[in-house]
Amino acid sequence: NFSLMQAMASENKQYEGWEKFSIEDATKLQTPTKGFVCPISANLYGIDFLAFTIRDHSTNKTIFKVKKPEGIQELPPGFDLDKLRKIEYKFPRSFVECSTVATSLVFKVGSKPVKNFVMVERHYFKGKLIKSWEFKLGFCMPNSTNNWEAMYDLPKMKKEIVDEIVSNRYPSESDSFYFVNGKLVMHNKATYKYYED
Repeated sequence: NFSLMQAMASENKQYEGWEKFSIEDATKLQTPTKGFVCPISANLYGIDFLAFTIRDHSTNKTIFKVKKPEGIQELPPGFDLDKLRKIEYKFPRSFVECSTVATSLVFKVGSKPVKNFVMVERHYFKGKLIKSWEFKLGFCMPNSTNNWEAMYDLPKMKKEIVDEIVSNRYPSESDSFYFVNGKLVMHNKATYKYYED
């Protein structure tokens, strides 16, 4: 059976120099990265995302919810590991028009303590930065399951911009970078599709 450990061991050199990528570098990005900045093996802390929920803060309505299946998932030979760190969201127009969204991320960590856990999220439309957030979680005890709750105040956008975003004619995407003690440990990418509700 092809395991995640085997796949991580076979990663190539495409990430050379990634260890120097800092929180400051992440916050300066104006366009999406071409690929992933770091290898999957950078996650030395066993950080594993278990569930993620997005709610409209004003109505408390759940917009998106995903939960990782329980048990060990076997990967087929030749599986593209980068698929594990990409997600495609499908959101209603009302999500784009929200003023504040609340998110809840449930994750576990491995046997090492996680100090100064920081997430930098960069969102792009038409290949250009439109919004950015930096969240500081702080400390996670070894072998713990944690719930990271965050509030996002979304910028008010003109109707024409919302119409353009919801039309799906142009790419909407994001980069999420996760740092422990200032060192990059994870990089995930997302794309967004919208529909009228």
